[in-house]
Amino acid sequence: MMRDLDHGDLIRVLQQAFDEDLPASDITTVATVPPEAMAVAKIVAKQPLVLCGQLVAECAFSMLSPAIQYSAVFEDGSSVETGTVVATIEGPAREVLSAERTALNFMQRLSGTATLVRQFADAAAGRCRVVDTRKTTPGLRALQRYAVRCGGGHNHRNDLSSGVLIKENHIRAAGGLTPAIQAARARAPHGLKIECETTTLDEAQEAIDAGAEVIMLDNMDNALCREAVARFKGKAILEASGNITIERVAALAEIGIDVISVGAFTHSAPAADLSLLFEFA
Repeated sequence: MMRDLDHGDLIRVLQQAFDEDLPASDITTVATVPPEAMAVAKIVAKQPLVLCGQLVAECAFSMLSPAIQYSAVFEDGSSVETGTVVATIEGPAREVLSAERTALNFMQRLSGTATLVRQFADAAAGRCRVVDTRKTTPGLRALQRYAVRCGGGHNHRNDLSSGVLIKENHIRAAGGLTPAIQAARARAPHGLKIECETTTLDEAQEAIDAGAEVIMLDNMDNALCREAVARFKGKAILEASGNITIERVAALAEIGIDVISVGAFTHSAPAADLSLLFEFA
């Protein structure tokens, strides 16, 4: 799964992180650690989690010193328990210490996303897709979407250029739902599906009649989603979005919803607890 990450994206975000955290030197480390000191360290899970960020951490350490040897014990996407050693690091102690926080920041946040996504994916039990949204941290979209995949989820459109999704303000600006869909159909690339956000069943019917192929059922409760499935299943892909909790996922999957989109995967997932510990130096 690591090969799914673009190396250029990875180096870009890591360089920005080091520019922020290490603009000159690591004053504490330089003052207290001899330049010849070598370290053996381990990264340990402090809670049950779905691991994500091994390649990110490996690149972070290697960017500060190619002499650091990073050995992943588990692959990204693995479920691990509290106390599990997920990676070992050997190399110059100064550089290991200077890269520690940057490496862990990424691993903790990506593992947090992967862990949350896995809970939703397990609740869906393969009956529908759980997907992310564009509600990502600016500059970190590629990494966060990778974490979603590690957790067993899927990605929605990556950016504004890769999909047609007509939302409330598009509809207002276009003069109505049907005109918006008709304009999109006339101007968008022929290979892209037209998705439209709807807030009522009447709007969903209008969107289907106008030619939308994906209907977003925005903030509809379970009863409305059930009725939408009864009326529209097979006529369009049905996506539930808004106010999606882990408690609702199993019910929505059972109802027959095709896709559940969850912004919380990338904007609200709590960071997982991982620590780097020196064994000796």
